[in-house]
Amino acid sequence: MAMDLFIGPANDVETRWASPENPRGLRGAAGTANGGRKGRPNVPVAAGRACVLAEEVPGVSGTIRRIWLTIPDRSALMLRGVRLDFYWDGAESPAVSAPLGDFFGVGLGRVAAFECALFGVVGSGGFCATLPMPFRNGMRLVLTNETDRDISMLFYDVNYTVGDGHCDDVLYLHAHFRRENPTTLRSDYELLPRVAGRGRFLGVNVGVLANREGYGRTWWGEGEVKMYLDGDEELPTLCGTGTEDYVGAAWGLGEFTQVHQGCTVADDEAGAYCFYRYHVPDPIWFRRDIRVTIQQIGHAFGDRLAQLLGEKSPIYGAGVENKALVADGAAPGGALFERSDDWSSVAYFYLDGTMNCLPPLPPLAERIGGL
Repeated sequence: MAMDLFIGPANDVETRWASPENPRGLRGAAGTANGGRKGRPNVPVAAGRACVLAEEVPGVSGTIRRIWLTIPDRSALMLRGVRLDFYWDGAESPAVSAPLGDFFGVGLGRVAAFECALFGVVGSGGFCATLPMPFRNGMRLVLTNETDRDISMLFYDVNYTVGDGHCDDVLYLHAHFRRENPTTLRSDYELLPRVAGRGRFLGVNVGVLANREGYGRTWWGEGEVKMYLDGDEELPTLCGTGTEDYVGAAWGLGEFTQVHQGCTVADDEAGAYCFYRYHVPDPIWFRRDIRVTIQQIGHAFGDRLAQLLGEKSPIYGAGVENKALVADGAAPGGALFERSDDWSSVAYFYLDGTMNCLPPLPPLAERIGGL
């Protein structure tokens, strides 16, 4: 371990923990319940109610370093129905707005143990985030239970520092959740709708429910990621080669977890997949604006292609001609075709402003339907 980790800060930076034992992270105010003998390690959050996880008053600068939390009920309803909203510098709208599970890197209302550079799920439900979240003029982190079930026990820690000397051009963390069910044929799914400003695209975690009824057990992941930067319109500056390629895999997608890329769910039977890619070693900078999309293109060959073309109609080949595939003209090596599936995602990015003008978090029914 490098010795410089033990060198103290050069300014007046102080450490704070916000938890049920000290909700506002105040100096000398922790562990007061039950004489300090674990009197308040958790708090309830009734259905329809909110809990402030951490808050600093205006005029205080700092950086959130780590967030950990857990709840007893980690069903799909709760993972999608409990929302997180983070506000920086007194902003009226949240920079981060996402369901609990999706924010911590696990999609489709499923718990999957994993660890990467920015997020982790320990065991069956210890959710952890370690990406830095700077603020210059106060902050507020809110958890809201939008379900009809009470949370009997919410355990949490928000670990942060105050007094950080951020420069005027500091970038703020943003996170945006969206779901499109079903996606529109030949219209690329937007991982991140257009955002104006200067910043850095940090990455994304994605959940896909493949349309088995419409396309059988054919491969769904041929779509390419495209990043439109700084005024790009018709064509992007950055373009990938395929969905599994984007997360470092090849020839399909199975479960694996690495530091900056991975697939936490690969349920071929159900057609359910969750995967992530974080651009830490390969930063994506933008100066004016950014938009990130991914195509919904599948591939089929052999018996599966023949069955698909024989029973489902029409199936359109991928390409500008928008031509329906026919069994007699199917190539021996298979064919690329346009698909419509169920996609959801959280995109993470840093921006030079505290608000992003993106659509608000969809209502609970849209987030949870079909899961």
